[in-house]
Amino acid sequence: MSEPWRRVERIGDATLYLGDCLDILPTLGPVDAVVTDPPYGVGILRRDGKMGGTSRSLKLRRGQINPVYPEFCGDDKPIDPAPLLNLSVPLIVWGGNYIADRLPPVKGWLIWNKRVNGQSNDFADCEIAWTNLDEPARVFNHLWMGMLRASEQGVHDHPTQKPVALMAWCLGFLPDAHSILDPFMGSGTTGVACANLGRKFIGIEIEERYFDIACRRIKDAYAQPRLFEDKPAEPVQLELGER
Repeated sequence: MSEPWRRVERIGDATLYLGDCLDILPTLGPVDAVVTDPPYGVGILRRDGKMGGTSRSLKLRRGQINPVYPEFCGDDKPIDPAPLLNLSVPLIVWGGNYIADRLPPVKGWLIWNKRVNGQSNDFADCEIAWTNLDEPARVFNHLWMGMLRASEQGVHDHPTQKPVALMAWCLGFLPDAHSILDPFMGSGTTGVACANLGRKFIGIEIEERYFDIACRRIKDAYAQPRLFEDKPAEPVQLELGER
């Protein structure tokens, strides 16, 4: 029987699979935690007939080809989170607000405030992650608005790319997790954070273009001298009922 992946790359403590995570997940051994940013419907039609998304280039009518990110044409529904829930490990799932009706109620939401200086535009001021962690709601302030960024200025490898600093912050909530799985790896940001912090990483990506980018970014991260002393920024704590 052939393997369910099209390619596999091993870089440092990272193992990267090119293929469909639904096919690959059952073949993997146990992992300590999942940190991921899955597809959650960047192609959903809005009332004005335009595509919802993370950049103006994604506002296309259904069936049109996106000239910048053609792979995202057809991403018209959120994922089914059941395969992740079935892993029975700590989970941090960005975009959880889009699939909240399919997830258990929790208190441990993580919030990334992208407009820390009060800037605003046509898109969301923050992004939200569902977690099954026994934590109060937490906020991470990190400017990320077009060309205005607190880090990684000029880096545009993926339409829903997250800052490495954000994923490092997430890992701070998982101090006992030595192996991290991201079944929707994208351009490999979670893997870069794991390389920086000395965690084992397993990533899966279905699009070869982004798989190659992830391989490059993670390889570059391992090439940098690291003492694994990076400490995520302190979160802002929001207790339930606080105003």
